[in-house]
Amino acid sequence: MRAEYSAGREVPAQGSVFAYGAAAGLLADRLFGDPRRGHPVAAFGRAAGAVERVLWRDHRGWGALHAVVCAGGTAGAAALVARGVRGRGAVSVALTAAVTWTVLGGTSLGREARAVGGALAAEDVEMARERLPRLCGRDPEVLDEGQIARAVVESVAENTSDAVVGALVWGALGGVPGLVAFRAVNTLDAMVGHRSPRLLRFGWASARLDDVAGWPGARLTAVLAAVAGGAPARALEAVRRDAGRHPSPNAGPVEAAFAGALGVRLGGTLAYGGRVEHRPVLNGGGRPVEVADIERAVRLSHRVGVLALGVCVGGRLLAGHLLGRRGR
Repeated sequence: MRAEYSAGREVPAQGSVFAYGAAAGLLADRLFGDPRRGHPVAAFGRAAGAVERVLWRDHRGWGALHAVVCAGGTAGAAALVARGVRGRGAVSVALTAAVTWTVLGGTSLGREARAVGGALAAEDVEMARERLPRLCGRDPEVLDEGQIARAVVESVAENTSDAVVGALVWGALGGVPGLVAFRAVNTLDAMVGHRSPRLLRFGWASARLDDVAGWPGARLTAVLAAVAGGAPARALEAVRRDAGRHPSPNAGPVEAAFAGALGVRLGGTLAYGGRVEHRPVLNGGGRPVEVADIERAVRLSHRVGVLALGVCVGGRLLAGHLLGRRGR
């Protein structure tokens, strides 16, 4: 491991710490999936729920305070822990690996998608409807087989950015605090960033913060999906033409890229929480999603995750090298 020198002592380079730790964390996610018991993200969700019960007001300012207390407090605690082990190479790598494993969710995403796909392949639509809410918030009872398959592919695409690439990007930018902050913001958006009457104002800050935090990861995911999907020109054209029409600034590029890469058509009519939305079609020249496309989407998601690790590690090491040269 390359080392820097400070005050006469050897300090492991933070780029190397992130490289080894992130690689080990991604490998742990591939081998084990999410921790089965005592998941820190679940603990954060319970704590954020308790803070919400205390702070909730039908007001954007109180929602912003909720976001600052929950996301800012968690990131601050992570920064203190990371600073406490800074300079201790093996411990720093182990901490980075553990946090990376905790915040990534690519393997669990693939497992849930495949479970729904397996139920559809077995023609058990009711089982597929029962499993679908573990992936997304659609109303499964109104969906047929093709609509369920489309919902799964769209969820795999969006969550590749949210559960894998975005976390790695912020880990490269901010180390352990960056990893923790991104997952905290993403979790808050899932909890309160809805357009329901109760959360429209209170959850506004969390939703906007998630849009900002997810912006770089979504663009990188779109580019990597185009590269890894085997049809880069088609995928990039779908992003150029259709991404901006999606109501989400981050889901649009990702879903359009996956649609183009897989040669399928995404978007259209869907139902959330009892309300019907008519979203624009992405990659309109593609064919309707089939059950077999779920497996193709999962494999594409895994390839994108590996490429994202390479890009983020390479970027962090290059930045450290350039800053080191500038310092000398």
